[in-house]
Amino acid sequence: MTDDEQTPETTGTSEQAPAEAAPPEIESDDAIDRELRRMTRRGFLVAGVAAGVGYGGWAWLRSREPLGGMAWPFRRALELNESLALAYFSGSRMSRTFRRDQITRARINGGLGLSPDYYDASRWALRIDGGPSPALLTMADIHALPARQVITELRCIEGWSYVVQWVGVRLADVIAKYPPPTRDGSRPDVVNHPEKLVRYVSIETPDRGYYVGLDMQSALHPQTLLAYAMNDAPLTWQHGAPLRLAIPVKYGIKNIKRIGTIRYTDVKPADYWAERGYDWYAGH
Repeated sequence: MTDDEQTPETTGTSEQAPAEAAPPEIESDDAIDRELRRMTRRGFLVAGVAAGVGYGGWAWLRSREPLGGMAWPFRRALELNESLALAYFSGSRMSRTFRRDQITRARINGGLGLSPDYYDASRWALRIDGGPSPALLTMADIHALPARQVITELRCIEGWSYVVQWVGVRLADVIAKYPPPTRDGSRPDVVNHPEKLVRYVSIETPDRGYYVGLDMQSALHPQTLLAYAMNDAPLTWQHGAPLRLAIPVKYGIKNIKRIGTIRYTDVKPADYWAERGYDWYAGH
């Protein structure tokens, strides 16, 4: 048996009880106060540096050259979002539709461009410009096209929404009947080769008090209507009579009331709220 294998019995000694552990030292109140002061000073220092960096960054952004109604870094960020949205946009993806019993009270919001001079349909006309042959349409011309109905949600960029029934004609049908030019000079084929068309549609009120720009894909979306009725009644002047845009793939700022001109263009058109710092694309 080696020394490592010996037990108390073989050595003739008794097992000793382990010594009790010494109690931990308790820091004094002064030491705790010093540590708290050190941590507080460090917290204030970190917060101060973070605030300084944040303010400096904000001041730098605010001092950049304006582009489209805002500092250019913000506008570039919105343009990046727009390019991503266009990349995944699909004309086959429909906005949610609702039952008739889900229709809610339509809210009146915004009167830009609603000049009373053009409320009377007998004095109103829709000008289509930018194509091979400009056209001037009356409400009789609009009613001659196939009527469509959708019950969708109008979403305001401010956060509120309501469910509304629209009756009108597809903007795609109007574009097909009065086609825009193509980018390569070929004959326009709106149905089979929409990718060859110019990229944008500009829409204005008769007095140009309000105007929006649309990408051609959204304009051709099957739920995009030129509406003349809502909730089983003709449009009121507050809601854009005699003809307005109902485009559920866009926020309310794009749903222009009292349309006077539709213009085709390959240059991104002016947009009332984009000029005031909002997103030009405004899709959801």
